[in-house]
Amino acid sequence: MFTGIIEELGTVAAIGDTTGCTTGDTPGSRLSIRCSTVLGDAAVGASIAVNGVCLTVAELRPDSFSADLAPETLKRSNLGDLRAGSRVNLERPLSPSGRLNGHIVQGHVDGTGEFLALDALGEDNWWLRIRIPDVLDPYLVFKGSIAIDGISLTVASMESGVLSATIIPHTFRNTTLGGYRPGARVNLECDILAKHVEKLLRRLDLKQPLTEDKLRDQGY
Repeated sequence: MFTGIIEELGTVAAIGDTTGCTTGDTPGSRLSIRCSTVLGDAAVGASIAVNGVCLTVAELRPDSFSADLAPETLKRSNLGDLRAGSRVNLERPLSPSGRLNGHIVQGHVDGTGEFLALDALGEDNWWLRIRIPDVLDPYLVFKGSIAIDGISLTVASMESGVLSATIIPHTFRNTTLGGYRPGARVNLECDILAKHVEKLLRRLDLKQPLTEDKLRDQGY
């Protein structure tokens, strides 16, 4: 489990060495990232969130780690868009004694959105706008939480399929948000609690059919 509080900006060293994992015409890949902070207590088999995607460390070096990307990961996230030199948001899992400073983030990306703009508000604050897929709209509410490329953000506005959030100076300086161009894909993970609630509500029979007997019971 993660919190959406980015610990470090890493740099992609290499991506694209095909692993043995394939599905149809979509091969898996291996991603190597240069970093330092998240390696402090890392081990092979440990988890690290890369742009909000929970990856397993497959190889560890003094200044980098490598992880395998399954076809499903490449299809559902923006990791396949990365190139050598790309910056990525990194976070280690929450320790049992740690503080949940953001919100509960699993590292299981629900889909990608389209980066539209990051407009200056003054005082190094910014207004972020992301176009959201229709399928994710039921899980997003005003003042609710969402992870965008692994960054825990609060929904400030939802209008016509466009999500907006305020980016404070610390977030702007310590994440990848300042490097995006319009049209870029960003990873989205909705609040897991919202997904559970939505499924439970769908199972309830909330729309009882109106029948003559019910009308008669109501005195009609």
